[in-house]
Amino acid sequence: MIKKTFLTLLTLILLSSNSYSAGSSSDGGDSSKVKSNYDKAVTLIKAAKKYEKKGKIEKANKRYEKAQALLIKSNKKKPLQADTLNYLGFTTRKLGDFENGEKYYLLGLEIDPNHVGINEYLGELYVVTNRLDLAKERLKVLESCNCEEYTELKQIIDGTKQSKY
Repeated sequence: MIKKTFLTLLTLILLSSNSYSAGSSSDGGDSSKVKSNYDKAVTLIKAAKKYEKKGKIEKANKRYEKAQALLIKSNKKKPLQADTLNYLGFTTRKLGDFENGEKYYLLGLEIDPNHVGINEYLGELYVVTNRLDLAKERLKVLESCNCEEYTELKQIIDGTKQSKY
């Protein structure tokens, strides 16, 4: 496990330094007005969540699909970013593919074990797939964060709030 994590981090460092030296512009975080694929995906996810709340599932799913495609491009350009993997897991889960969603979340946790978004969303996935013991492990990680992710996951585990998977 340590060797795998070391190799993952080494690959991440090499790829990150390579992409910065190449002068990447669409995902490089520069100050130009061009939005990165990641930023476009986040905008689509926010829109999808609003449609979902209104019960417009088909419209929501179209946004999730578009966001997922952009996140895959972003992940190819800048691999192994915890935030990107978080949203890849989220969109994949929202589209009903729990198995691959879980894989993205777990890969993200290898990079950032305390990532609040990943821990919350992975906990939600565990609740929906009837693995409450694992959901409670994610909740334990969030316990000291003093964040809304803890509260939301706790409500879902306790059954006082519904998860829309």
